[in-house]
Amino acid sequence: MSGLRRSPFKFYHSYGKAVRSAFRLLCARNACGDGSAISKGLVLGLYQKEGEKDAKLTPAGLKFDDRLNGKLKQLICETNLDGKLGRGKVFYNIDPEFSAVAIVGVGLEGIAFNELEMLDEGMENVRIAAGVGARSLQKEGVGFVSVDAMDYAEQAAEGATLAVWKYTDNITKRAKPLVPAVEMWDSPDVEGWMRGVFKADAQNLARRLSDSPANCMTPTQFAQATVDALCPCGITVEVRTMDWIEAQKMKAFLMIAKGSCEPPVMLEISYCGTSPEEKPILFVGKGITFNSGGINLRPCEGMDEYRASMSGAAACVAMMRCVAALSLPINVSCVIPLCENMPSGMSCKPGDVVTLLNQKSMAIRDLDKAGVVVMADPLLYGQNTYHPRLVVDVATLGMGVKKAFGGGASGIFSNSHYIWKQFQRAGALTGDRLWRMPLWYYYKRQISDELCYDLSNDGRGLASSCIAAAILHELVPCVDWVHIDTRGTGMLSTYGLIPYLSANRMTGRPTRTLVQFLYQMACPDGK
Repeated sequence: MSGLRRSPFKFYHSYGKAVRSAFRLLCARNACGDGSAISKGLVLGLYQKEGEKDAKLTPAGLKFDDRLNGKLKQLICETNLDGKLGRGKVFYNIDPEFSAVAIVGVGLEGIAFNELEMLDEGMENVRIAAGVGARSLQKEGVGFVSVDAMDYAEQAAEGATLAVWKYTDNITKRAKPLVPAVEMWDSPDVEGWMRGVFKADAQNLARRLSDSPANCMTPTQFAQATVDALCPCGITVEVRTMDWIEAQKMKAFLMIAKGSCEPPVMLEISYCGTSPEEKPILFVGKGITFNSGGINLRPCEGMDEYRASMSGAAACVAMMRCVAALSLPINVSCVIPLCENMPSGMSCKPGDVVTLLNQKSMAIRDLDKAGVVVMADPLLYGQNTYHPRLVVDVATLGMGVKKAFGGGASGIFSNSHYIWKQFQRAGALTGDRLWRMPLWYYYKRQISDELCYDLSNDGRGLASSCIAAAILHELVPCVDWVHIDTRGTGMLSTYGLIPYLSANRMTGRPTRTLVQFLYQMACPDGK
C-alpha cells in the first residue's frame, strides 16, 4: 500500500467567473440530483433593535428592500422581528427571483471581541445567522441558497456551508436529503467567501470521516480516504503497513493493534509550502477507528460514539486539505497511527509492559486508555524523522475535559506560553475555542513515580486529561509542544449545541481552529 502521488493543486486558486459559474452549476445539479430546475432562496441579516433604534437590515438587505419598494421593511414591522440573534422568519413569493427569503437576526450591530467570552462575537453571530437562515431554507426544500455576507463574508460562508451539510453516505439515492448549493449574494469579498468555503468544507470532511460507521472506516479505508482527499491537492501521503511498523519496532502501537483482525496502518503526510529546508510543524492525530476499550470493555450504551475515537486524525487530515487550498507558506507534516482497540485472545492484557522507541518502559494498566499508548511511538518517530520546530497532537483522551467544559471548549496543554496564546487567538476568531489546562510536575509524579517501570498509561488520581497530557509530555523532551484534548468537542454534539452544527452528529472540531493557527504561524503580520 505504500505510495506517493503528486499533482498540481490549481482549482482552489482560480477565482475567475467561468470557474465560479461551473462550480455553482455543479452544486446545483448535486442539490437536486438530476440538474433540473430548482427553487432559489435568499438569507438576509437583520441587526437587533437597540434602545430607541428599530431593527435594521444589513446593507445588502436594504438594497434588496429598495428592489421591493419597501415591502420587506413592511413585512418585518408586521411580524415584529427584532433582530435577536438566530431568530427570524421565512417570507415566500415576495420576489420573482427568490421563492423564499429568510430574514435572520444578527444581534447588535458593531459588536466585536468579547474578552470575558474570549470570542469575536461579531464573527460568531454572522456564522449563526447565516447557518440558521440557510438551514431554514433547506428545510423548506430550497435547492440553491444565496447568503448575505453581513460584513463578514468568510464567516457567513462557514456558517451556511456547515449548517446545510448532512452525512448521507449510507442513505439510498432515492431517499437522500436535499443539500442545497450555497453562494454569496451582493458582496465584492469573493476571496473571503472562498476562504470560508474551504474551511467549512474541510470541517465537513472531518465530520464525514468521524461519522462513518466503524466497519466503513477501518484503518485501511481511512488511509484510502486520506489519499483520495489529499493527493489531488499536491500533498504527499505515505501509507505504512504492518511490516513497516514492525520493522520500526513500534511495539506500543502494535500492542493495541494486535487485538483486532483489522491490520494497523500509519500515515505520513507532508505539505511543503515554503523552502524545504525550513523546519515543519508536526501534527500527530490519534487514529483509533473504533475504541471498544479492549479487555477493559466500555459500557455498551453509547459505545457507537467511539467510532469517532479517530476524530483527532480526521481533523488533521481535513486541516491539511485546507492548508493546501489556501496555499499557506508553511511546511506541515502529519503522523497518524490507525488501528482498532478490540478485545480478543490476542489483545494486550492489563499490566503488560512495553518498551517505547526512546527505551522507556510503559505499563499498560488500563486498555480503556489506549490513546496514549497508540500515540507514543508515532510521536517519538515523528520527532526523530522530521525534526520539527513545534509538535501538536490532537486526540480524544480524557473524560476530564468533557466533564469540565462539556462542548464549550477543547482542553489545551502546552509548554509554550506563546503557542498557547496563538491557539487562544485562533479559537476566538473561529468560534471553536480552547482553554489551557495545567501541565504541572504534580501530574508527572502520578505517571512516573513507579518502581517497576518508567511510565504508566493511566497514572493515579482523577485528573484523567491532565494525566494523559503528562504522559505525552514525557515523550516530547526538547521542543515546543501542544496537546489538544477534544473528548468533549470532537465527537457527538449533545450539550450546548452550536446552531450551525447538527445535533447528535460528529462535529469535525477543531479543524478550523487548527487552520487558523497555521495561518497565524505562516503569516504573523496578518497579510
